[in-house]
Amino acid sequence: MVQMREETAADFEAIRKVNRQAFGDEPVAQLVDQLRADGVVIISLVAVDGEDVVGHVLFSETPMTTHGGETLPGATLSPLAVVPARQRTGIGTALVRRGIELCRERGIVAILLIGHPEYYPRFGFSSALARQIASKYSTIADPYMALELVSDVLSGGVTAIVPTAFELVE
Repeated sequence: MVQMREETAADFEAIRKVNRQAFGDEPVAQLVDQLRADGVVIISLVAVDGEDVVGHVLFSETPMTTHGGETLPGATLSPLAVVPARQRTGIGTALVRRGIELCRERGIVAILLIGHPEYYPRFGFSSALARQIASKYSTIADPYMALELVSDVLSGGVTAIVPTAFELVE
């Protein structure tokens, strides 16, 4: 039975392995390490089956500044990884849902991501909402999405400061 919990230092190598398997390369595994090193991880959850880490999701600090100069607590969801043999079994969905719930509990007002346009709308992510957010990813169309955790928080437009670690996977 798969259980979800926050990562511990003992999970770091297993998380690297999950990300390498899911994405087929090293940059995403390095991204996770860099986000930790930069101190911007808000939530990092693992899905564990027995002793094996089979999935991982990470949310990092992404401050959002309103046109009035107020800074709001935002997050970026990335990466979401499930080992290939366990994909399409609900593990990723469960990780995202739990992560969103924890973001809401921790006062995050909105979450950004660049992801599959057919997958993330099931959680309420929207490209239309993302168009209200200026960031270095604003020019990306459908894969750039946002989810408001506080109603209408993005309606006046905001600027998001995306963690620099994401330059590793560009």
